[in-house]
Amino acid sequence: MKRLDDFRMQMGRHELVPIMVGGMGVDISSADLALETARLGGVGHISDAMIKTVTDRRYKTKYVKAKQALYKLNVELEDKSAVKFNLGHLAEATRLHVEATMTRKQGSGLVFINCMEKLTMNAPKETLKVRMSAALDAGIEGITLAAGLHLGSFALIEDHPRFRDAKLGIIVSSLRALQLFLKKNARLNRLPDYVVVEGPLAGGHLGFGMDWAQYDLATIVAEIMQWMKAEQLDIPVIPAGGIFTGTDAVRFMEMGAAGVQVATRFTVTKECGLPDDVKQEYFKADEDDIEVNQISPTGYPMRMIKSSPGIGDGIRPNCEAYGYLLDAQGKCAYITAYNREVAANPEARRIKVMDKTCLCTHMRNFDIWTCGQLTWRLKDTTLRDAEGHYQLLSAEHVFKDYQFSSDNQVLLPAQNA
Repeated sequence: MKRLDDFRMQMGRHELVPIMVGGMGVDISSADLALETARLGGVGHISDAMIKTVTDRRYKTKYVKAKQALYKLNVELEDKSAVKFNLGHLAEATRLHVEATMTRKQGSGLVFINCMEKLTMNAPKETLKVRMSAALDAGIEGITLAAGLHLGSFALIEDHPRFRDAKLGIIVSSLRALQLFLKKNARLNRLPDYVVVEGPLAGGHLGFGMDWAQYDLATIVAEIMQWMKAEQLDIPVIPAGGIFTGTDAVRFMEMGAAGVQVATRFTVTKECGLPDDVKQEYFKADEDDIEVNQISPTGYPMRMIKSSPGIGDGIRPNCEAYGYLLDAQGKCAYITAYNREVAANPEARRIKVMDKTCLCTHMRNFDIWTCGQLTWRLKDTTLRDAEGHYQLLSAEHVFKDYQFSSDNQVLLPAQNA
């Protein structure tokens, strides 16, 4: 029986172990996780989600405090259109995180950054251009465009000197989305270097409606690869979502995939940026503890553990400090929902907002536990001590289990001393 190690992913001149670890924000896909993946010969991601918060936490900068102080008089106002990001600070924060990561890089793998289009930041084009350009300036080896169609994203950096040098990839969930992207960008004469096809079992924001269960990753991948062959397009296809074992990965490799993207099993590794107590919640989750809901202000369905403390919390919008989901008019669906509940409950000291969440604040605090559909299987990948705590895994252990396992097996770790 074949193992994932029997295949290699070709990306330009790079021959890689065909494992890409997805870019989970906010700082869940930490630099440590990305670097360990690259050391082992795969592709690791950092995320630029709430990049100023990440640099404040990791490198002791004060970007969030400075923004909050600048706009403190706007806190009580519903209109957030005045709350703008300092583009110079945004570029500095991005460069700092990328440079600090890349200077530590070892091994033959690659380190990419995940950029979310839905982080509109009250100036969608301007902020996205700065984020991508600064990452390229700082030496990132590739950019994965996520959480949106990104029809205009390539054009934002077409004048950058590394536009044709760095690896640029997109995430899609349908053939139609890929076709739209390629048509829109045809004039640039610049194809994506890879396409991640994310299926309905993935974690976080989904590229499907609430009818997600009607779709199947293998079917979508086959349709895309068949169309690419007919169009004579040679773009590496990387399936993602619900690939839990090396054997799952091999099935896609035998279909002709270039590699696979995985993430769920790395959420409970020591290198992952989640707090250790939250990792225990991931281990403990059962199948019926996982839900897809519509509380994200982005409008995308989102998969998470339904006991996440951020669900139903009525915290005041924190846009003056964060504001990453403000649209071009300074609006966010959570602000609307929050003010509706305040108006309906004028005497309440604390309100609940059930239909939306302040995603910035709660993701920053690790209170929205986004996850893949198969998170409930994590408990079967490790050992449990007498007190009921699950043993955290190393990223190397999980990576090599994908790489070398066969027959649908999952290798358990050695017992901690």
